[in-house]
Amino acid sequence: MARWQIGDITVHRVDELTLPAGTGPWLLPGATPDVVAGSSWLAPSFAGPDHVINLAVHSFAVEVGGLRVLVDTGVGNGKTRANPAWNQLDTPFLARLAAVGFTPDTVDRVILTHLHADHVGWNTSATPDGSWRPTFPRARHLTARAEDEYWASADIEPARRQMLDDSVEPIRAHGLLDLVDVLPGGTEILPGVTLVPAPGHTPGQIAVVLSSRGRRAVITGDCVHHPVQLARPDLCSCVDIDPAAAVRTRTRLLDELAGTDTILLGSHFPEPTGGLVRRDGDAFRLVALD
Repeated sequence: MARWQIGDITVHRVDELTLPAGTGPWLLPGATPDVVAGSSWLAPSFAGPDHVINLAVHSFAVEVGGLRVLVDTGVGNGKTRANPAWNQLDTPFLARLAAVGFTPDTVDRVILTHLHADHVGWNTSATPDGSWRPTFPRARHLTARAEDEYWASADIEPARRQMLDDSVEPIRAHGLLDLVDVLPGGTEILPGVTLVPAPGHTPGQIAVVLSSRGRRAVITGDCVHHPVQLARPDLCSCVDIDPAAAVRTRTRLLDELAGTDTILLGSHFPEPTGGLVRRDGDAFRLVALD
């Protein structure tokens, strides 16, 4: 598992699963083989020889100021999901988390970039009686108030309701969910950890900015699903709620990071996952970091 040092902040990538090859064409239908082939820098890490993009699910375990902070919690084990790639998983995610020093009872904060099934699943674990208990019982779970309010009022399908019922509502019921008013310029929740608005994929999605000793990194959430969207910021996910807003968010972020030493950490980027944004004609490219 990869690790990055951002000044005094340590970031570990904790892997859950590699997504099947069919995920890319479904999730980003505009990322056709011809489009992918037009950016040769995507191979071999971010796209295969058939010019189909690679995607993964992982969390970021962040050591900051003596606290253990987990950004997003993946799909989770034993969850009934409509997506076959996520249904009834049995992965060693918790063992991988423990291997970097994050046993469940030592996690202090969980940041949820947005409330989708592949970002909230390990919030809870099954009990012998079939109910769901918090996986990280000491942790405050943070998400944007705007995100929570959207899903509370939206007319949502049964599969999404089930996800909220098994992975979000138990956290609320245990008094562990904190809703954050994320300001347009960002809201610092801990020294060196700032939540910034990243709407479009969902209305209240946030990205996470890490800053220490003059170094910075940005964890994307799903405002950038894959590096091909640097070459083509106009490419949208099939599940973006507001595609136009998603393009604006993505373009603004990439424009801000281009030419800087801020590390972009993609929430679904396959290995090597992190890189620097550089301008490439009228668009951008990712210079991957080991």
